[in-house]
Amino acid sequence: MSQTADPGDPADPGDLVETPTALEPDPPPDRRLRRRWWHAREVEVAGRTAGELERSLTDRLLTTIPRAGRSSRLWGWLGALLVTAVAGVLRLVHLDRPARLVFDETYYVKQAYSLLTLGYEGDWNEEPNENFAAGDFSDLQTNADYVVHPGVGKWMIAVGMRLLGPETPWGWRISAAVIGTLSVLLLARIARRLFSSTLLGCTAALLLAVDGVHITMSRVSILDIFLQFWVLAAFGAVLLDRDQYRRRLAARCSAELATHGRYRDPWGPRVGMRWWLLVAAVCLGLACGVKWSGIYPVAVLGILAVAWSATARRSVGVPLWVGGGAVRDGARSFVTLVPTAAAVYVLTWLPWWLNPSAYNRQWAAEANAAADIPVRTWMPDWLNSWWEYHLKMWDFHNGLASEHTYMSHPAGWLIQYRPTSFAWRDVEDATSMDLCGADRCVGAITSVGNPVLWWGAALALLLVLWAALRRGDWRAWAILAGYAATYLPWFAYTHRTIFTFYTVALAPFVALCLTFAIGTLLGPRELSLQERRPGIWTAAALVILAVLVGAFYWPVWSNQWVPYWFWRLHILMPSWV
Repeated sequence: MSQTADPGDPADPGDLVETPTALEPDPPPDRRLRRRWWHAREVEVAGRTAGELERSLTDRLLTTIPRAGRSSRLWGWLGALLVTAVAGVLRLVHLDRPARLVFDETYYVKQAYSLLTLGYEGDWNEEPNENFAAGDFSDLQTNADYVVHPGVGKWMIAVGMRLLGPETPWGWRISAAVIGTLSVLLLARIARRLFSSTLLGCTAALLLAVDGVHITMSRVSILDIFLQFWVLAAFGAVLLDRDQYRRRLAARCSAELATHGRYRDPWGPRVGMRWWLLVAAVCLGLACGVKWSGIYPVAVLGILAVAWSATARRSVGVPLWVGGGAVRDGARSFVTLVPTAAAVYVLTWLPWWLNPSAYNRQWAAEANAAADIPVRTWMPDWLNSWWEYHLKMWDFHNGLASEHTYMSHPAGWLIQYRPTSFAWRDVEDATSMDLCGADRCVGAITSVGNPVLWWGAALALLLVLWAALRRGDWRAWAILAGYAATYLPWFAYTHRTIFTFYTVALAPFVALCLTFAIGTLLGPRELSLQERRPGIWTAAALVILAVLVGAFYWPVWSNQWVPYWFWRLHILMPSWV
């Protein structure tokens, strides 16, 4: 990774091509000196004004922020919007194919319609899907249905159905397609800030735009794309919190040092309210309101924010930087993040509390009151019923062990082993010539990731691990935090039925991982163009290959009719059949 340009240089898109070095230089190799590395860094104070100190500390703390030149800002948004437009086309074209409920749409789409109609999830008659697809909703009953996920994702689906109508697949799926497209824009801005590069920001977004897992999950209306969006938004807010925190810390430290020549408090100055961390908490509460797996990002991103606070205090020479970061900032971060996320999650259940007919809503007043040994009688009925519902949901999620054709083990997810088939139809008669021009046609939705992205990122993960552990690169740690939040927890649930398409929440961090490697290939700015040319060509070839492979796979990601032989070309592993 290369160093940033001099802040006085004119800003243009080319200035932001390379990624900067880690915040601080590598630890010295000598063990005795390396132990000193973990002590607070010294700050030269003598003869320096508060303004000079602030600039010095800001440069020390924020070496990877894109410069705010007008041209830089223009390209930062223009490039991101162009890539987002590509993503939108891939997710919106023929969104109505197939014109039937596929896979878990049978649950979430009908539950979303029920929320619009009844205000709660009602039960349906047997085999209602064909009637539903035809615009006949008479199979909906008023008695409540037992559902095992909170309502945020289903309400987001319901917004699209309200706008475009529930009679058409466009109404079912438009929310997922829009959220998936916005996720690409969000990643472009996040990656630009993470790598201090407009080019690398657009590269990460483009890799996500042509990824099969993300495309298929944006084109079918199930919950995981909404979970992915809120987790990614929270990650971006934590990055912004890091920048804001460090700017405030630099300003307050410089004021103290200029006035007193030292820190009055060995823990360092206070930095005040962390508003972006509050935004992250709201996003994480909504993520938990889509699926409970959103709770893991709450823990991981909270730890990441505290770790960054502590290392920031060390960098500005705070004597007791561990206590200042872990206790003072940690306590404030916990109060800002966890209770807020929990409160937002609780508020997402407000429609359930407001509807007496919702499932389990009257459990405490009816079933529990009549039980031989009532439980939790110290709770109000409304809270007791809600708590009992959560216990039932917990039992379901931990006890789900039914065999499924496409269930998979997380160990294979990073290479997309055993992907999920959402839809598949085979036509072999005279009408097939009208569908694809061949004697046998296939229409399929296969949620398999772009092999260039996923296999390349599996190798790049080794580089990211090395950069984090050996060089202490904070950007590598940020990417690893994404893996820890959205991937590693699934190893605790290998006993239950789980699927590869859950990796849609991981997909943005996979794109960041491969982009990190591409940034390394581009090489430092200090090298001549001739010296950097091999890396530039390799990186360009990798991105172009990902786009070409995405174009090749798009028909089987989007249910386009293709000849059977062409569909077979996409089967790169026997288990993908």
